[in-house]
Amino acid sequence: MKALDRKLLRDLRAMWSQALTIALVVASGAGGFLTSLSAVDSLAAARDTFYAEGRFADIFATVKRAPVALVEQLRDIPGVADVQTTIEQVVRIQLDGSSDPVLGQLIGVDRLQPPRLNQVSVAAGAGLFDAGDGAGASRDTVDALVSRGFAGARGLKPGDTVGALINGRHRRLRIVGIALSPEFVFAGLWGMPDQRGFGVFWVDQAVLAAAYDMEGAFNTLAVRLAPAAARRVSDAEVIDALAQPLARYGGATPRARVDQTSHAMLENEIKEQRVIGTVLPSIFLGVAAFLLNVVVSRLVATQREQIAALKALGYANGTIAAHYLKLVLVIVSAGLALGVALGDWLGAQLVGLYAELFHFARFEHRMDSGLALLAGGITLATAVAGTLSAILATVRLSPAEAMRPSAPGRYRRTLAERLGVAGLSPALRMILRNMERRPLRSSLSIGGVAAAVAIVVMGNFFRDAIEVVVDTTFVLSMRSDVSVWLTEPADNGIALQLARLPGVLALESLRDVPVTLVNGHLRQRVMVRGEPERSELFRIVDVDGRQAMPHGDGLLLTDRLADKLDLRVGDRVRVEVQEGRMLTFTLPVDGTVREMMGLNAYMNRAALNRALREGDVATGFVLALERGSETRFLQATQGLPRAAGAFSKAAMLRNMQELTARNILIMSTVLTLFACVIAVGVVYNNARIALAERAWELASLRVLGFTRAEVSGLLLGEMAIGIAVALPLGMLAGYALVHGVTGLLKSDQFFFPVAIRPRTYALAALAVLAAAAASALVVRRRIDRLDMVSALKTRE
Repeated sequence: MKALDRKLLRDLRAMWSQALTIALVVASGAGGFLTSLSAVDSLAAARDTFYAEGRFADIFATVKRAPVALVEQLRDIPGVADVQTTIEQVVRIQLDGSSDPVLGQLIGVDRLQPPRLNQVSVAAGAGLFDAGDGAGASRDTVDALVSRGFAGARGLKPGDTVGALINGRHRRLRIVGIALSPEFVFAGLWGMPDQRGFGVFWVDQAVLAAAYDMEGAFNTLAVRLAPAAARRVSDAEVIDALAQPLARYGGATPRARVDQTSHAMLENEIKEQRVIGTVLPSIFLGVAAFLLNVVVSRLVATQREQIAALKALGYANGTIAAHYLKLVLVIVSAGLALGVALGDWLGAQLVGLYAELFHFARFEHRMDSGLALLAGGITLATAVAGTLSAILATVRLSPAEAMRPSAPGRYRRTLAERLGVAGLSPALRMILRNMERRPLRSSLSIGGVAAAVAIVVMGNFFRDAIEVVVDTTFVLSMRSDVSVWLTEPADNGIALQLARLPGVLALESLRDVPVTLVNGHLRQRVMVRGEPERSELFRIVDVDGRQAMPHGDGLLLTDRLADKLDLRVGDRVRVEVQEGRMLTFTLPVDGTVREMMGLNAYMNRAALNRALREGDVATGFVLALERGSETRFLQATQGLPRAAGAFSKAAMLRNMQELTARNILIMSTVLTLFACVIAVGVVYNNARIALAERAWELASLRVLGFTRAEVSGLLLGEMAIGIAVALPLGMLAGYALVHGVTGLLKSDQFFFPVAIRPRTYALAALAVLAAAAASALVVRRRIDRLDMVSALKTRE
């Protein structure tokens, strides 16, 4: 073994605890990077494979009722490669032993022409037509495949049966298999992660056609486009060409894949994870570079004589610099190896959580070797950049200069003393003078602890944000207990029937209509909700908890929708109705509101009815019920033929919290642990370096009669002051970090409100203080064991 390599091992053995804490910080940064981005790669790979194998469609459209003969005309549209039609209906599902309101989306599968697009794969059980003729055991029993997410959430398995209200008639769905489809990778009601309240069922299309008088007709369309290189028209031009013939049959404007609910939710999650996996690890690696710079600078400074001796023996500057770089690389490589293992394990755990929300035929965690190499390259480059200047500054010294100890520090009165602050104790003056003598190191140490505080704030912010979203949505906005919607727009007289059902205390009517808002070349498909001018059961609430009300004859738009269409208050926008007679008219923009979810548009219901040239028409109702009457009310609504479905606010909230509460807790715990690693790394390394630099001074004070506690106070007091300054700075940095990340995560589907509760700041402070206290105890033990004779012999 070479002499320098033996020296390297001795140096590592002497500074093993510092090397370990730095390696842990490096591991946290590399591990966080690999955890998030390997999960992103796994999601993207599972998505691409599943979409390709299942022939996921590019365009989706719905109509009221169109003849199958229309398909040939649609296939002739330039750019269209394939067209597939089916029948779909949303029905109410009854589960044995449960009173929760559940909705099911029934999708017809043609026995003679199996799906070519959005193909269904069976994960368990039999295929839809493998168990028999597809008609079930009796006229009232229908064989069905059920989506895997709903089956798992409700404990359904092949052979079980559930009830379904199909066009007013009670039928039984016999589960023959558990299925998957690229169209429902994410299957939740209105984009909510509620797998217990919404399920997808594939049944014989002939059954649906007979039940809804749809023989020879369809109401749902899927289109696959020709490869871009093989067509001369854009996606938008194909959509416009499809919209024209579909409009005659009550068809809304077709949607591109990017607007399909399942795909949009998946893409949004990939975007969020990519942002988190880039921003937070950057902080860890920056702190690691700072720690390496401080440690290596001190190590090189204490080995000036050894460097001089090496030069005298003929070692070149490059060889000595490589020796110290090798020390850095050993520490970083150890941290990187741990980070790769940590990233692989945590990435697999994260993919496991995603598997409960997104359902693919094959979904496995994968860590691409290129990603690991990228993490390694970034980590090593950051470490070398953080230490190279410190190494070069010393190895460039001539042997004669290196043999002399470094010049003693220059001390002067502190800023507080110069400002005339009186009453400073000698110990406090010594602490402040030492901190001011090295302002850059002190500032970076404070910054490192502040970064740990900011990361804890960031990790627990998501819990606060979800609580605000839930409180705003389910308490301030949805003040009703139950919502009921109709199969199609109908006279508001149905409200009188609902008002007579058991337990109803109050009721409000709603009118939802799908439209396309057009401003010049900008278009956006949305749902306009018409509600009472002063609604009490469904209020429009912004991110600050303030209520907004539609007034006049114009629209109230969410701010993101207004920005997307480049609209301002007072502008007029063209409204193309995607329902019934397909009217077109213009409306003014009366106001905007900063909502958290979706691109929404609101309007006074009476004004909306007038614009649609219809009477007092409604499509849904929100109701407040007496306590304990919800089950009886929901059962009573099953007798209303026009009621397409109902949902309970309490049941939806409970179902969401079962999934989100655990995931948020896991995420905040992991980030808190990572932040504690940073705090320990910064505090412990700075204390150890300060102890090494001031050993002669501290030993001298002990000889002069200072107690261990007084001597420890000089060193740990500096650490305490740094932490006291870092805590408020870290909280401010956490607030800024949250603002930056939420801005990057902002999407059409969701906007996280910047809401950080006091408990989050308190938790961040406690986590960092606990990590600092643990470090202080270790350093205090070293101070107590200080060998005064050896310390006083040093030339420094």
